[in-house]
Amino acid sequence: MLVGSYNNILVFFSFVVAVLASYTALDMAGRVATSSGRAAQLWWIGGTFAMGLGIWSMHFIGMLAFSLPFALGYDPLTTAGSLVLAIVASALALWLVCQHELRWTHLVHGSLLIGAGIAAMHYSGMAAMRIQPGIVYDPVWLIVSVAIAVMASGAALWLAFRLRANLQHVRIWRGAAALVMGLAITGMHYTGMAAASFPEGSFCGAANGVDTNWLALLVIVVTLAVLAITLIVSVLDARMQARTSVLANSLEKANGELMQLALHDNLTRLPNRLLLEDRLSQALKMAQREQTRFAVMFMDLDGFKAVNDAYGHHLGDQLLVGVTDRLRGCIREQDTLARLGGDEFVLLTSISNPDDAATVAAKLVHSIAEPFVVSRHQLSVSMSVGIAVFPGDGEVERDLLLHADAAMYHTKSAGRNGYSFFEASMNANAVEHLQLLNDLRLAVARGELRLHYQPKFEAPAGPVRGFEALLRWQHSQRGMLSPDVFLPLAEKTGLIVPIGKWVLNEACRQLSEWHGQGLTHWSVAVNLSAVQFEQPDLLEVVVDAIGRHGIPPAMLTVEITESVAMRSPESTIETLQKLTDMGVKASIDDFGTGYSSLLYLKRLPASELKIDRAFVREMSVGNEDSVIVSAIIALAKALGLEVVAEGVETADQQMFLTRLGCETLQGFLLDRPMTPGQICARIKHALPGESVFATGCQLLTEPA
Repeated sequence: MLVGSYNNILVFFSFVVAVLASYTALDMAGRVATSSGRAAQLWWIGGTFAMGLGIWSMHFIGMLAFSLPFALGYDPLTTAGSLVLAIVASALALWLVCQHELRWTHLVHGSLLIGAGIAAMHYSGMAAMRIQPGIVYDPVWLIVSVAIAVMASGAALWLAFRLRANLQHVRIWRGAAALVMGLAITGMHYTGMAAASFPEGSFCGAANGVDTNWLALLVIVVTLAVLAITLIVSVLDARMQARTSVLANSLEKANGELMQLALHDNLTRLPNRLLLEDRLSQALKMAQREQTRFAVMFMDLDGFKAVNDAYGHHLGDQLLVGVTDRLRGCIREQDTLARLGGDEFVLLTSISNPDDAATVAAKLVHSIAEPFVVSRHQLSVSMSVGIAVFPGDGEVERDLLLHADAAMYHTKSAGRNGYSFFEASMNANAVEHLQLLNDLRLAVARGELRLHYQPKFEAPAGPVRGFEALLRWQHSQRGMLSPDVFLPLAEKTGLIVPIGKWVLNEACRQLSEWHGQGLTHWSVAVNLSAVQFEQPDLLEVVVDAIGRHGIPPAMLTVEITESVAMRSPESTIETLQKLTDMGVKASIDDFGTGYSSLLYLKRLPASELKIDRAFVREMSVGNEDSVIVSAIIALAKALGLEVVAEGVETADQQMFLTRLGCETLQGFLLDRPMTPGQICARIKHALPGESVFATGCQLLTEPA
């Protein structure tokens, strides 16, 4: 037998190609397994050709490393056929490892088929040399080579299946597995070569004179290039996929946050009106389909505005969060609790009968009645609930919400801190409430607002120092409306801002008219609401009104309540300081009814305090109210502030306040609020040296 020899350099490169082909196969298995659709198909096709070419190249380089005493060559068709066998075996291998599971039966059958394919590739490649008279194979070594091919295929399938996912340190594991697989593939090839014997006198029928070294170099370069390009593309795609995944996750998170913001309240994280309407629509469809009932409960906190005014928005927000937690503790997971804004909540709950709704409402009201402890303050609020039941109280979402809202307002008018079921008569009240709001929006444009002026007298009985401007609404159908009818609605809707601007401008215009009549010692006081006081253009509005009508700034007094002043003390001090720097006077109204800090009170640039009529009304010598009034006047004197008492209705109150040192009085005892026309009539009919205003039965002389 002829003895062959090997080129050690080419043997080494055949092993390198085998390892690289194995790593490529493992990487392609991972790419196919983690891809889907058309991308998975493309990776499977590309991986099949790269892996098949790598296995075939390892075999072919190993063949080129072998030499005999005669020239060797390879039949092109048979060699191409061996390449096809390698690609088919690779395709089957990638297909198997990319299934959801790899059963033992599939592993065994796949190992046999792939091992047979690789063995067929090897021995068809041997046959491509067309050795004459023929290669003699040792049966034992031949069986061993086929067995190695089958076992190597089984090991490769199992490793590729296990390492296809993105495990921790997956590339290191793939590298180790590729080394083992490369050894197995190389071992199979050279075991098969060891099985071959060449008789004396044999020759190669496919010899063509091509230099095998150059052919081996070409195959090595092409194969390494193909495998390297495949791996580079895989790595780049993996990085791009990872970056895309990160971006997708970020986008998904951002979309989730946007959805949360769009459909939930920022403070309480409850569903907002938009999400509530969707849930209500679904509940309607389900109830109509299954003939079931559900209730819509409209809830509003009683006394929340007072807490907000006294302690500020920060504590008010904390109180709302506490209310939300209590409400959540009273409902089921399938119920929908939403916040519409401010202190308004809506509960959507399924019921069997109206009694169930009453039970839930009573539980909610009772839970809110317990005091809240917020930042060491004990706060108490109550809740008014209105209930609308489907079917019966509405067939569409809008009607159910409106009827529940109407029932809630009925609860408030009936004393608050309870619940009411909707009745048809309430609908008229709700429509009336809505109509009043629409009319209020047009009141300024229609010229329906009026100012009445109540005189402020120097204690005890005159002369008149000035007037307080009091707003009235001359409604076209309802007649003259007092502020308590429409001002809460104006503040709630923000209409108080344009209305307040009109009041300030009209009061300055009227004062300018009086000054033009020679009554230059008269001043006017205008009340500023909490919403109006917080407007960023307040100073510009005041400056414009003063400048437009040419009145001295010192003759204008702006009044804010104690609660408004203490809502944001630092901001209040800054705003009032700017007003007083202009010459405008500031007055703290309703003093004693709110929560004040003496630290801030002494810093407020105010010129007077107004004692609330609630203390004056019940005041008598020696009782609690008289003690409180005495303390307020003493405090004002200590701070250098003038004191105005409102609501003076008896002579005893007049004399008691005067003795305590109160400088200014106003009330029905002295004179009632009047229209500018009534004041003008008094001016015209006053005799020379006689007072324009009567105090009781006495006439006072106005100073010249």
